[in-house]
Amino acid sequence: MEGTIYSLIPPVLAILMVILTRRVLISLGVGILASALLLAGFHPIGTVERILQSFLAVFTDLWYVYILVFIIFLGIITAFISVSGGSVAFGEWAAKRIKSRRGSKFLTVILGIVIFIDDYFNSLAVGQISRPITDRYKVSRAKLAYLIDSTSAPICVIAPISSWGAYIIATLGGIFITLNVTEYTGLSAFMQMIPMNLYVFSALLMVFLVAYFNVNIGAMKTHETRAMETGELVDSTKTVPGEFTEDLPVSEKGKVGSLLWPIIALMVGVVAAMFWTGYTASEGDTSILAIFENTDPSAALFYGGIFALIVTFVLFALQSSKGEVQGNLFGKVVVAGVKAMLPAVYILLLAWSITGLISDLETGTYLADRIQESNMNIAWLPIIIFLVAGFTAFATGTSWGTFGLLLPIAAQIAVVTDIELLLPALAAVLAGAVFGDHCSPISDTTILSSTGANSNHIDHVLTQLPYALISAAVAAVGYIVLGLTGSTLLGLAVVLVAFIIIGFSFKAVKA
Repeated sequence: MEGTIYSLIPPVLAILMVILTRRVLISLGVGILASALLLAGFHPIGTVERILQSFLAVFTDLWYVYILVFIIFLGIITAFISVSGGSVAFGEWAAKRIKSRRGSKFLTVILGIVIFIDDYFNSLAVGQISRPITDRYKVSRAKLAYLIDSTSAPICVIAPISSWGAYIIATLGGIFITLNVTEYTGLSAFMQMIPMNLYVFSALLMVFLVAYFNVNIGAMKTHETRAMETGELVDSTKTVPGEFTEDLPVSEKGKVGSLLWPIIALMVGVVAAMFWTGYTASEGDTSILAIFENTDPSAALFYGGIFALIVTFVLFALQSSKGEVQGNLFGKVVVAGVKAMLPAVYILLLAWSITGLISDLETGTYLADRIQESNMNIAWLPIIIFLVAGFTAFATGTSWGTFGLLLPIAAQIAVVTDIELLLPALAAVLAGAVFGDHCSPISDTTILSSTGANSNHIDHVLTQLPYALISAAVAAVGYIVLGLTGSTLLGLAVVLVAFIIIGFSFKAVKA
C-alpha cells in the first residue's frame, strides 16, 4: 500500500470526517486506524502494533515532548495572568489607546508580522497579547484565530532570521550541492525567492483587507454576528482549547505588568535559548545565519517557557505578599492552567501520530512521483508544483515535511528542463505548503492558532478556509503568469491588481 494511490485514503478520510462530523479527535482516530490497517495489511495485531508505535514515536521524540510541555507551561502562565488581574488591566489600558474594533484586529495583524521568530511561538504569544483587547471589542475567537494563523506561517516562511528560514536555507544549500548548482547559495536563493512566494503576499493582503472592511464570508459571519449581538465570542456548546473550565477569582488590583512581564520573559527566554542552542551547535561558526541554521526551536520554546514560568511565579508571590491575590490558590491555578491546554495536547498527539503513519505510507512520495512522471509544458511547472504542494501539506498536515519532500524534486525537474525556473519552482513549493497547511485540520500550526485564540479548532478551520482558498486562487493565477512570462514582477502585479479589485468589492459590500 505504501507509495500508491491507496496511501491517500487515510488523510482524505480523516479530513472528510473532520468536515462532516466536526469532531476532530474521533476523525483523527479513524485516520490513524485506517493508516495502521493499510500499513499492517489489515492484520489485527500488526494494526495495534503500528498504532502503539506511532504514539511511542511521539513520546520518545524530544521535539514533540518539548512542544507539549511548552503548551502546558503557557496554559499555567495564562492562568496566573488571569488570576493576577493582568488580562483585565491590560484590556483597560489598551482600550484607552485602541479606540475601535478595527484597531484591535490591526493590532493582532501587526503583532503577527512583528513576532516572526517561530510560528508556534507566534501563534501562542500573539493570542495571549491580543485576546484581552479583541474580547473587549467583541471580535469572535474564530476571527482572532484567522488573524493569528494568516500572519504566523506566512511571515515566518519569508523571514531569513527565523526557525523556518534557517530550515529552508539549510535545505536549499544541501539541494544545490547535490545537483551541482553553483549560481546560488542557500541564503541568496532564499532572499531572491521572497517576492516569488505569491501566496504569502496574497494571504497578508487578504488579512489586512478583512481586518479593515470586516468582511465575513461563510461560517465566519455566524460567529461575528453572534459575538456582536450577544457578546458570546465562541459557541458555548463546543470544546475550546486554552479556555479555563472552572471559575478562578480575579484580582481587582491587577496591573498591566502582570501580563506584559511574563510575555516579555517568554520572548526574551525563547530568543536567548534559540541563540544559545544554535551557537553551541555551530562548531565555531558564530554568524547569525549559522546560529539560526543550527538552533533547536522546540528546545528554545521549552527553556524560554521555564524562564517565563519562573518570572510568573515570582510576580504571583509578590502579589500574594501584598495581599492582592490569595496565595493558597497556587495549586488550583496550576491545575486549571494544565486542564485548559489538555484539549490542544490531545489534538496534537493524534495529529502527530497520523502524520507519522502517513509518512510511512509515503503519501507525499506518491504525489511527488506523479509530478516527475508527467510530461507537462515546463512553463506550467510553478502552478503545478504550487497545487501539488498545497494538496500534500493539506493531506499530511505538515509544511516542513512538504518542504523536505518536494523542494529536491522541484529543483531536479527545473535543473534538467529549464534552470531559469529553478527559483520560481522552489518558491511555489514554499507557497503551496503554507497554503495547504492553512487549510488542514491536522496541521500543528493550525491547531496552535486555535489554542492561542481560544477558538474551537474545527470552527477555526472552516471559517479560515474561504479566505485561504481566495488567496490561493489569486496566487495560482500569479504563478501561471510567472511561469508563462518568466517575470516575477508580473506575477506580483497580478496579485496586487487582484486584491485592489477584491478591496473595492469588499468596500462595495460594506457600503
